[in-house]
Amino acid sequence: MKYIKWAFWTIFWVVVVLFFHYTLPQHDIVRISDTYEKRVDFGENSIFWAQADTGTATGVVNRDVFFIQTIQRDGDPMVYRNEDTGWGWPPYFKFDTSNLQTQASDLRSTADNPRWVKVTHYGWRVEFWTVFPNAISVKLVDDPDQFIIPWLNIFILLVFAAICWAIRVRWIRFRERRIDPLVEDVDESWDSISDSARDKRGRLSRWFASWRR
Repeated sequence: MKYIKWAFWTIFWVVVVLFFHYTLPQHDIVRISDTYEKRVDFGENSIFWAQADTGTATGVVNRDVFFIQTIQRDGDPMVYRNEDTGWGWPPYFKFDTSNLQTQASDLRSTADNPRWVKVTHYGWRVEFWTVFPNAISVKLVDDPDQFIIPWLNIFILLVFAAICWAIRVRWIRFRERRIDPLVEDVDESWDSISDSARDKRGRLSRWFASWRR
């Protein structure tokens, strides 16, 4: 039972960490090399794609998606998709996909004359499953080595930790007031039953012993 409990909580917190890591905004300093539009046929990885742009047809198995090709500071490539989130999840309320694509196209640069931009995004890049992070905004930066403090992420995680702490405190109080007394009553009842049973067995043994004598 103890191992089942630990396994449950381990899986639970792993899911929570993955959820926040995928959903919360992340910031990358990159150089935009190109932008393009591609027809995408959705399959098993459709859960990692956002909904159709606001005002367009929904429920289709394929549609045109904007992409932003970038080069990271270490030279590795990174490709972002550019889709509206609308009123759905995650709640970024992104409706300006076309404007963002125009901004990204205007910020393109070459390796000889780089223009570094900060791309705010959510999601993961999983190559073997054709999954791309979704770009939320792009902004030109002066220093590619600047340190970005994720204030929003810190605030959200602190609120989540406070909620978890409040739930735990209330659960402990509820258990101490409601559950523990019931368990103690059951234990006491079981002990009294056991004592009574032992007493009866003792009298029965003494009765048989008197017959043997």
